[in-house]
Amino acid sequence: MSSPLKGIKILDLTHMLAGPYGTMLLADLGAEIIKIEPPLKGEITRSLLNNDPEYSVDGVGPYHLTLGRNKKSLTLDLKSEPGKNIFYQLVKKADVVIDNFSSGVMKRLKIDHETLKSHNEKIISCSISGFGEDAESNRPAYDNIIQGISGLMSLTGSNHKEPIKSGVPISDLSTGMFAVIGILTALRNKEATGKGEKIDISMLDCQASLLNYIATMHLISGKDPEPIGNEHPVHTPFNSYKTADGFIILSVVHEDFWPNLVQALDLKDLDIEKYESATGRSKDRAKIDSTLEEIFITNTTEHWLKILNEHRVPCGPVNKLSKVFNDPDLIKRDMIAQVKQPSGAIVKMPGNPIKIGDAKTEYKNSPELGEHSLEILNNWLGMTKEQIAELKEDNII
Repeated sequence: MSSPLKGIKILDLTHMLAGPYGTMLLADLGAEIIKIEPPLKGEITRSLLNNDPEYSVDGVGPYHLTLGRNKKSLTLDLKSEPGKNIFYQLVKKADVVIDNFSSGVMKRLKIDHETLKSHNEKIISCSISGFGEDAESNRPAYDNIIQGISGLMSLTGSNHKEPIKSGVPISDLSTGMFAVIGILTALRNKEATGKGEKIDISMLDCQASLLNYIATMHLISGKDPEPIGNEHPVHTPFNSYKTADGFIILSVVHEDFWPNLVQALDLKDLDIEKYESATGRSKDRAKIDSTLEEIFITNTTEHWLKILNEHRVPCGPVNKLSKVFNDPDLIKRDMIAQVKQPSGAIVKMPGNPIKIGDAKTEYKNSPELGEHSLEILNNWLGMTKEQIAELKEDNII
């Protein structure tokens, strides 16, 4: 099977994380991603940690190494009339344009959906912003800000006095995934109707969607949920527990798992009728957790995992990343991509989690700034080398 999205052409105007992560996923699936960047300086992630002695390779930082893979780079000054006209010509050949400018920027640049549709009526435009195209304010939005505004930080951690953000930029990453869903849906719709669509993705909308049943509980009851650390509002035991050399997680979410746990750990004092239901156990959560803490601290994580797995109790270790990427299942499923750089250096990074048939994801290194400008302008628009050289001299590309 060839790459699932082979032949799909996407003009990528995104920067930082939400948009670039979405287009990285699309590139992994075979779409041709043309990353359009300002001449001379490029997109901002190129400069993040690019000379860090620990985290860079050949002057390229981890952001661009990861998010830029499998993409092509075209430099283009969209604020100039010649640059804008080139962009309009590219739009005629493209399937999708994606951006994550602040609301209103695309219109000011005259590259909004209505304008682009006049050049290609089948074009799909996807705009990612903090609060949506119709937002009342034009506030800048970053991952931690959205985590705060959305209420996620009020749910994370163990007490309401110290709001805590997620360990990964979940608002950015999930927004990128929602953008991918929107683009794939619009591409399918274009096949059926022959029409392009405008996709409007709000980071706040995406994070609100991820609140899911927790938000529904609040909207039914009117109560603000409190942060409960690693516990669960319904299930017990559902927590992390310190062992002699680390931490272990339990997830007793079905009644069948409770007697398994009682047998595995010989919990005679907790083997009572009241604890046969999740409701009964949750009323005595502190007592049950305290008992488990006293047991788990007496031996290693590996020791307890072996016993619990033998008794079919859902459990797992709290791993450091050094252990995560030695996991045999991740290795078997090609989730550690090895990307060869121009110097010959091999950079390891998380791979593509979407497995479709027998299609294999190929990984190409992130592009140098403007690396593919000549190729794109020649192949897509038929420009000569002389025309392209003149554009470069004038800093249009």
